[in-house]
Amino acid sequence: MKLAETLLLLFVTVTFKVFAQSPEKMSYQAIIRAQDNTLAVNKNIGLKIVVHQTNATGTIVYQETHSPTTNANGLVSLEIGTGTIVTGDFSKISWDKGPYYIETQVDVNGGTNYNIVGVTQLLSVPYALYAKTAGGTSTTPYRATVISFTSSRSIAAADVNNTIECTTSSTLTLTTDFGSMAVGETINLEAHNGAVLTVQAASGVTINYTSAGSAKFTSTAGNVRFGFLRKTGTNSYIISGQ
Repeated sequence: MKLAETLLLLFVTVTFKVFAQSPEKMSYQAIIRAQDNTLAVNKNIGLKIVVHQTNATGTIVYQETHSPTTNANGLVSLEIGTGTIVTGDFSKISWDKGPYYIETQVDVNGGTNYNIVGVTQLLSVPYALYAKTAGGTSTTPYRATVISFTSSRSIAAADVNNTIECTTSSTLTLTTDFGSMAVGETINLEAHNGAVLTVQAASGVTINYTSAGSAKFTSTAGNVRFGFLRKTGTNSYIISGQ
């Protein structure tokens, strides 16, 4: 498959769910767009998940394949840990010896002629899995807090590593020198059911390398538009999924 035909992964969210029985699992979602930026809608694809340790090109500790179908919004959903195993044992990953990165490879034609689509760092590992490999005893999984967003405001410390759920069109402002968010930390963004979520950078703050830039997530009735915000440096952010 030619590189130009490769699907682009614009947004990935990994929701951690731990089950008592084997195998352990992590829920995984990705919005897939074609090279021309159109959504890959209702498309059968071949997908490989590769887990790297230490860095984005580090030791491969686990690989598996899936054959999912994107939905009407270009969203693909699956559970890491339930695919066809290529190498490794998901239940034996030492989560306390991270960081870990998820590499996603896609074949647009649904086969195994994969091209690398993207690599995403797991900024939080499943709490119960971490506790198991680190010698802990807790079985409570990590859960992101869903924060209702119905009126415009500035970014807040409580938003970091959680999900902003916008149900009424509103603006989130990224303020100058926001110190409650470390480089590499993230915020999940959701616009629901016709709402428009606007993310606006204040003067001196960049979004996707544009000073005082903005990003909009425009949902339609009965649907959700997903986004992902990551801090890349002092007063600089990357936003995907627009």
